[in-house]
Amino acid sequence: MHRLFLEKRRVSFLLGTILFLSSCAGVKYFPTGNEQRGMASWYGEEFQGKITSNREIYNMYAMTAAHKTLPFGTYVKVTNLTNGKSAVVRINDRGPFVKGRIIDLSFAAAIKLGMSETGVAPVEIKVLKRFSPRKSSQKFIVQAASFLDKKNALILKSKLQKRYSKVYITEYNASSQIYYRVRIRARSMKAAQRIAENLNRKGYSAHVLEEY
Repeated sequence: MHRLFLEKRRVSFLLGTILFLSSCAGVKYFPTGNEQRGMASWYGEEFQGKITSNREIYNMYAMTAAHKTLPFGTYVKVTNLTNGKSAVVRINDRGPFVKGRIIDLSFAAAIKLGMSETGVAPVEIKVLKRFSPRKSSQKFIVQAASFLDKKNALILKSKLQKRYSKVYITEYNASSQIYYRVRIRARSMKAAQRIAENLNRKGYSAHVLEEY
């Protein structure tokens, strides 16, 4: 009886493992799969202590990086194609915003990859799926406007609710002032971009943000 119980547990474990692996196998972080090649750069002292896109404090001595589309918390193995050196970094910021570059590394990562002196290097990045959140876990919002007067935020919220169903207000404390931000939740990044473009055509200064 005991052997039968252990055998059932073993079969259940194997099935679970197979299902887990098969579900991971179907995950794609880029249109071409889970690897990407291009130029890497790095950023350091100028940004030290500033807030990153996921609201962490940037530490140039930590193994982190900025990427345009990967979910925050994604771990990637970066390989310098010039010298073969590799490093594992965690995505906690957005960028780089220079054409032709695919990832912006911390100073510590640049040192490990042997590219701190050159500034840029051709790299391959590979997502470590086992340790990373799903690509589909990303959520996007549109910030339509930000006000110091809550009444103005409520007026805009009421106006936008006539067309959009998921309109809400967040409060942001900045020193002695509170900003009331009017935002709209979107189904996807493309949907968020369409909403922002539509609002901007009407005179707003809307932009897309990633919710975390």
